[in-house]
Amino acid sequence: MDQIHLGDNISRLRHQKKITQEELARFMGVTKASVSKWETNQSLPDILLLPQLASFFDISVDELLGYKPQLSKEQIQKYYFDFAAQFASEAFEEVMEKSEVLVKKYYSCYGFLLQICVLWLNHCHMASTQARQIEILERIAEICSHITSHCLDNGICNDAIMLKAMCQLQYGEIDDVIIVLEEMLNPYHFFHQGESILIQAYQMKGQFQQAHQFTQFEIYTHLMEFINLSIHYLSIHVQDLQRCEETIKRLDEVIKTYHIEKLNPNTTAQFYYQCAIVYCQHQNDQQALERLTDFVKLVCEMMEGDHILLHGDEYFDQIHIYFEQSDLGVHPVRNKKLILQSALQALEVAELNRLKEDHCLQSLKLQLKRKGETL
Repeated sequence: MDQIHLGDNISRLRHQKKITQEELARFMGVTKASVSKWETNQSLPDILLLPQLASFFDISVDELLGYKPQLSKEQIQKYYFDFAAQFASEAFEEVMEKSEVLVKKYYSCYGFLLQICVLWLNHCHMASTQARQIEILERIAEICSHITSHCLDNGICNDAIMLKAMCQLQYGEIDDVIIVLEEMLNPYHFFHQGESILIQAYQMKGQFQQAHQFTQFEIYTHLMEFINLSIHYLSIHVQDLQRCEETIKRLDEVIKTYHIEKLNPNTTAQFYYQCAIVYCQHQNDQQALERLTDFVKLVCEMMEGDHILLHGDEYFDQIHIYFEQSDLGVHPVRNKKLILQSALQALEVAELNRLKEDHCLQSLKLQLKRKGETL
């Protein structure tokens, strides 16, 4: 939707020129009452008067109208996935340049800017140098600051704060991240009770379907968050084998109980990969390779058909509604080819060096390469 702010702009520009409504009316050949109605949005100037008005204020007609082009959710999705596909097949800097042009064109479309930041964050590792990667991360942070300074949508602003924090982590502004997020994520804030309150409100209104759908999606969301936090927990305690094995045992049960391998193979694959890192750290090569085998199996399965798309199952039979309504819909944030490339790179990290000559690991790499050739 394109938003017009003509009345507000006429009033603002008139005050900047320090003239009265009567003086403007005289110049335009209309009554003072007409100017007053323009400024209070009760009526609009005749279209033939717009060039004369713009000329009087020494601006373009677009500036006079306050024309700020906006994109629909569908348009944003199309731009995002077109660029994601181009990152997998075209020169990185050419795609960056094309997306930057649109950033400047739609600099007031904050939902679009947010998704471009997500796009760049998920692809900046493809830049030719580390210095260029940092430059892109800093540009993302700059756009996120622009969003939080001008956007009135709290949801978009909160997402922008998180994206900026992700960037700051990568280029070393750790203290700033802690200062902002410690307060924002303070567990004692009443904000964290909002989900339960909304569910109760739905029930009290008799809106049981909304209560059912929202509760189910929140259970799913917290379940995925629980697994992701547990992955970080394994990383924090990688030297403590006993604690890690207990965490792995419990997570295995959760994944089995809720069928997470099928429900969210991407999150499950990340967990299996972190398990392999733990076992490799403690020279347990057999279990490390077993987990890497599970990791590669899930990555390859995600490349088949629509398995990579966000979806529910027999138990979580309402969450697809929320996926479909999200900014990027059910699709992943990166192209399949790039996901496979990242999986291959994950098998080359220093933490797995003790396995690099192992026949099993070489076979797993070959599986990923062959799967990539089919895409």
